[in-house]
Amino acid sequence: MHKYLPNIFIFLDQYNNRIFEKKNLNIGIIYRNYNEKKRENELIEIAKACKKNRYQLFVSNDVKLAIKVKADGIYIPSFNKTKNFLNLEKKNIMILGSAHNQKEIHNKMSQNCIAVFLSPLFYVRKSNKFLGLHKFNYLAYSNKINIFALGGISQNNIQKLKLLHTKGFGGIRIFKKKP
Repeated sequence: MHKYLPNIFIFLDQYNNRIFEKKNLNIGIIYRNYNEKKRENELIEIAKACKKNRYQLFVSNDVKLAIKVKADGIYIPSFNKTKNFLNLEKKNIMILGSAHNQKEIHNKMSQNCIAVFLSPLFYVRKSNKFLGLHKFNYLAYSNKINIFALGGISQNNIQKLKLLHTKGFGGIRIFKKKP
């Protein structure tokens, strides 16, 4: 069981062998495909690749599946408000969450999350609202939890992450183009 959190998280909907070509140990994989019927088979393939490359694996919103594939942890999306994840420390499962505002950050802290992805940091097509650098830093400094940046991160604005009080970042589209 890893005691540390990676600085870079890649959100995957399906297996992509290009992501596993890089040999960077500071990467975590979050599998978050909710609709696929063959979800379990695909996750087993991702889990094998993660174990081979020594990447940490987190399964979104499914504790039973995370235990079955021996994932390092679970990822709780912002829409999940339940408290079903409180006793996972006994099973050595780390809990990550995502939030969009102060209220959701407090909700994730009450769910025993050790880190929170705060999003969207930059502009994304599906939402007109985004935090920006100042509001992100305000929320990151005012909460005593590891905060990761998520949302709208691209090759053009990745340098701006150095201005943030963040443990690392997560990406979806940035890794679909280039691993």
